[in-house]
Amino acid sequence: QAHLVESGGGLVQSGGSLRLSCAGTDITLDYYRIGWFRQAPGKEREGVSCISSEDGNTDYLDSVKGRFTISRDDAKNTVYLQMDSLKAEDTAVYYCAAVWGRQRWCSRDHLDYGYWGRGTQVTVSS
Repeated sequence: QAHLVESGGGLVQSGGSLRLSCAGTDITLDYYRIGWFRQAPGKEREGVSCISSEDGNTDYLDSVKGRFTISRDDAKNTVYLQMDSLKAEDTAVYYCAAVWGRQRWCSRDHLDYGYWGRGTQVTVSS
């Protein structure tokens, strides 16, 4: 059964950086569009970033533009989320998700995604 496994979360001070990884098991990620989502306590899940399966087109939540960078390494079957200049409001559980299909676009709507990882906690101290 296909799995997505996130790693790289942790505790970091405000202004610091983390790089999250999303590795696929029994799933070939280059056929999938990948999204990163986050959910803070008491808040709805929001789409942070996504990357297409063709041409590597990306999209970002306005509040992370210029600070976060999504990328994919299909040879390693892994998608990354580089997070710089972290703020306390970035604190959340971060999830990666995948939806099948070679497209030049991607979506930050969690309803579009069928495969989900279990998440990794990111805590930014102020």
